[in-house]
Amino acid sequence: MGRRRGVMSEGFKEELAKELGFYDVVQREGWGGIKARDAGNMVKRAIELAEQQLMNQKQ
Repeated sequence: MGRRRGVMSEGFKEELAKELGFYDVVQREGWGGIKARDAGNMVKRAIELAEQQLMNQKQ
């Protein structure tokens, strides 16, 4: 089975990493170097932003 293609764009992931404070690790070690907790926080924040966007579209 091949790897699944990511849903988030590279730019969006970088933006989230900067906002959450671990972009330096990404630059140094790549995405594989971040902690599982940081990855989870990144997904959580992406979901929050998507929900906000949906709420704004409904108004």
